[in-house]
Amino acid sequence: MKALQEIGPTQAFCYFYRTLLYVIFRALPFPQFRSLFLRLCGVKLGKNCVVHNIRFMNLHRGGFKNLSMGDDCFLGGEVLLDLATQIRLGNQVTLAERTLIMTHMNVGYKDHPLQKEFRSRVGPVSIDNASFIGAGSIILEGIKIGPKSFIGAGSLVSGDVSGNSFWAGNPARIVRSLATTEQ
Repeated sequence: MKALQEIGPTQAFCYFYRTLLYVIFRALPFPQFRSLFLRLCGVKLGKNCVVHNIRFMNLHRGGFKNLSMGDDCFLGGEVLLDLATQIRLGNQVTLAERTLIMTHMNVGYKDHPLQKEFRSRVGPVSIDNASFIGAGSIILEGIKIGPKSFIGAGSLVSGDVSGNSFWAGNPARIVRSLATTEQ
């Protein structure tokens, strides 16, 4: 009951409704069907996107409309997207398996003793064109990843990432710059 009191009846209804949509999404067997369904639910989805069996959290806060993807994006299996606020993926962005994108941080209920030390934060995540996020990487709230960025597997991205660069580690640090030749 405490959770219901904290979010209120409107948010509870949104939670129930969007959970039903999510159940339908999870039952769809092919990436093409998932992409079509996401479009119907309000995701801005470019052409030729491949969406494997991904997961969502915080759908009740903003819904599928908080996700936008450019053309030719690839989302691998078990990618987890926090839709507490916006996630924007540019063209040709790849999220490898088990990538986690967080758009909020909260330690718990409003009366949790750590709320004074660790205030709730919400911030959109933007990943620019031609970027790759390696398997098992975590992108924290409010992060902007520049174009043509490569994030190594298992990295924790806690700060903005410059474009044309390779980053890796926990926390992620620049490893080297990438060539900036045009195709």
